[in-house]
Amino acid sequence: MTPEDIVELFSAFGPVSVRRMFGGAGIYAGGIMVGLVADGLIYLKVDVATAPDYEREGLPPFTYTSGNGRRTVMSYRRMPDRLYDDPDELARWAHAALAAAERSAAQRRRGARAKGRAKAERRKR
Repeated sequence: MTPEDIVELFSAFGPVSVRRMFGGAGIYAGGIMVGLVADGLIYLKVDVATAPDYEREGLPPFTYTSGNGRRTVMSYRRMPDRLYDDPDELARWAHAALAAAERSAAQRRRGARAKGRAKAERRKR
């Protein structure tokens, strides 16, 4: 699957860009990573709100094995095969992936601010 194929596939969702990474590619909407491509399969971003949709369909998470042999599970799940032929439904799932990515980013920012406040408090002592 070429980057052009992915851009066309997501066209009902809106503009996306595809960036090569680690032998695969990231799928970005407005600078936010909403999916990834590995071994010719697309995985979409999930969180606690969206993961049940994927679990109901038996769709596995993206995993990889690191150099030290440790298996890592990421917060991306395989896209349902039927979405390759249904651009409108793909757009709905992609919007959900974007919302999950935005919630994840907001949570990281809140965590970083809290960590910074705690560090500042320790310095005051």
